Amino acid sequence: MFYRQAGIHHTTYRGDRQLFPIPFDRWQLAVLLALALAAPMLLSSLYMKSYVLPWLIWTAAALGLNLILGWAGQFHFGYAAIMGIGAYTAVHATRNGIPFEIAIVLAGAVATLIGCAFAITALRVRGLYLALSTLALQFVMDWVINKVPAVSGGTQATIQAPPLRLLGIEVASDAGLYYVVLVWCVLVTIFMLNLRRTGLGRALVAVREKDFAAAVIGVNSFYYKLVAFAMSSFIGGISGAILIFTFYHAVTPEQFAVNVSIQVLAMVIVGGLGSVIGCYFGVAFILLLPGIVANLIFAGAQALDLKIGIELLAHIPSFLYGILIIGFLLFEPMGLAKIYTNMRNYLIFWPFGYARK
Repeated sequence: MFYRQAGIHHTTYRGDRQLFPIPFDRWQLAVLLALALAAPMLLSSLYMKSYVLPWLIWTAAALGLNLILGWAGQFHFGYAAIMGIGAYTAVHATRNGIPFEIAIVLAGAVATLIGCAFAITALRVRGLYLALSTLALQFVMDWVINKVPAVSGGTQATIQAPPLRLLGIEVASDAGLYYVVLVWCVLVTIFMLNLRRTGLGRALVAVREKDFAAAVIGVNSFYYKLVAFAMSSFIGGISGAILIFTFYHAVTPEQFAVNVSIQVLAMVIVGGLGSVIGCYFGVAFILLLPGIVANLIFAGAQALDLKIGIELLAHIPSFLYGILIIGFLLFEPMGLAKIYTNMRNYLIFWPFGYARK
């Protein structure tokens, strides 16, 4: 009954096109923002660093990938390489005395330039060939990071990230790092929510649905695909830099390997292509669920006085959440966002179920 649309009237285009036309959605958003701002006071430091912080960072990265995959309909198997470019750029920039505020913008710019350079070639093909072209980007960047000491220091080298400083003030507390990540995630979320209401967003959807038909109505498919790659690379580059400065605090080649690209791709697909809230769900499912399941299994084994080997304990969570992924993809291929939408639509008409027929 909270989701009633009856009695809600809009007398202007601006009111009709607002992001959250139902009042309950606006109240819900205000409560979530209040909880997000109060999270450092409500949650323990360990929980913040282990779960909430990586969840927000990878959500921002997944939103960037969703822009190219969900909005423009273009496969990208090298997104971890884009994040790695931004991470190494920001670390080297700050180690050479450049302020963090400029370093992250530089990270996004360099990631955009390299991403667009590969996109110009890759976008001449489609489908599986495009996927293989972006995978080639991942392998090329892996080779550069591992074989060029000026970039990474060597194959097994670890480059320590300088302390994060904003406006010359060092941000060392867990709460401070959390708010930096929260601001970035909120900015990316607002951008993605508004993108679909713009002419650019509609053009990207037209290209995704049928690029030949989009070309007939005057949409330059190559141009808009390139713009999508540029925006996605910019978000990915900054997300990679923030990941290093707020979570890892050091950068290594293994942090942005090909398996990470597959992981981010799974986050987007499981959450729901083209869905903003689906990225939040998908990241939580892929990133957080295995650790939570492992902790529950370990606690249950201790309570029942069962002996479970470390190797078995490490594989059980992956096995369980793999079954869950296959299960809900079979029953709901459009991802967790579709399940959320179905629940929301049910609440709109509840208890008048006949209205949906």
